[in-house]
Amino acid sequence: MDIFHGRPENLSGRQQREIAVYDLLDGMGIPYDRADHEAAMTIDDCKGVDELFGIEICKNLFLCNRQKTDFYLLLMPGKKKFVTKELCHQIGTPRLSFADESYMVELLNIHPGSVSVMGLMNDKENRVQLLIDRDVTKPEYFGCHPCVNTSSLRLRTADVLEKFLPGVHHMYRIVDL
Repeated sequence: MDIFHGRPENLSGRQQREIAVYDLLDGMGIPYDRADHEAAMTIDDCKGVDELFGIEICKNLFLCNRQKTDFYLLLMPGKKKFVTKELCHQIGTPRLSFADESYMVELLNIHPGSVSVMGLMNDKENRVQLLIDRDVTKPEYFGCHPCVNTSSLRLRTADVLEKFLPGVHHMYRIVDL
């Protein structure tokens, strides 16, 4: 596995959702490093990428309320344990659960194992609320998938928070887990 700066030179065999991420980041002037790898379905599968990039790729959880009317993308450190009750209390929601794949595809155009903040570029109606654990905002660099789990990106955290999110018209809320 190697680190590359920017988009792949040859885009053949790449999914359109991945290419769209590169197009958007390039259009926003956001630099990024990329690594291609075997499918990484879990945070444990990302350990090699973490070591290569010298960062910790965060855990991305796609959640919804009981009525399936409110949707949340939670970014949290991979080593932290997710305690639903703690998050529900902070955001004033009585109950949260993992949202079905059909909502993931409909709202973010991504599939399980590929959930990423980059999927917010596809949420044109702002139906997904972004929740970020405070510890994710502290490191200089941020790691995520480009809407597919066979590549990973390293970007400056400030670029994600100050350029990418405003560019896709999404705000975020800090939570403490």
